[in-house]
Amino acid sequence: MEPLTEHRGVSGPVVYGFLRLVKVSAARQVALHDALTEYCRRHELALHGVFTERTAGTERSAAFTGLLDVLDLHDTYGVVLPALSHLGPKAIAAPRHARITTSGARLLLIRGPRPAASGPTAPRPDRARRRSPAPALDHDT
Repeated sequence: MEPLTEHRGVSGPVVYGFLRLVKVSAARQVALHDALTEYCRRHELALHGVFTERTAGTERSAAFTGLLDVLDLHDTYGVVLPALSHLGPKAIAAPRHARITTSGARLLLIRGPRPAASGPTAPRPDRARRRSPAPALDHDT
């Protein structure tokens, strides 16, 4: 009888991390790298490498170009980011985001965009919880 899949060395989908670490402490760098590793472990993804951008350059840095190169590999599933902000400021992030998604790779965010505060789950100040003046049960029954 063969062992169950959970007992075999099965590799998950191949992903690559991307970190933009401009003026970041060494402790923060380690924490972000650990966050990528832990996210991949929990979601059964095979983290094959992390590309790190350390300069506030243009859209085409060496790290991002390297990331695009590995996205062309046949077994690459996607890119893991701590947050969308790791693609850079808006002027750089938008074209980078487009290049990743047009490559066919998935963009996986550890911490996604924050939901709008005006959504259905947001507290509404005009709907304060009020106590009913009438008792729940009638005393006569």
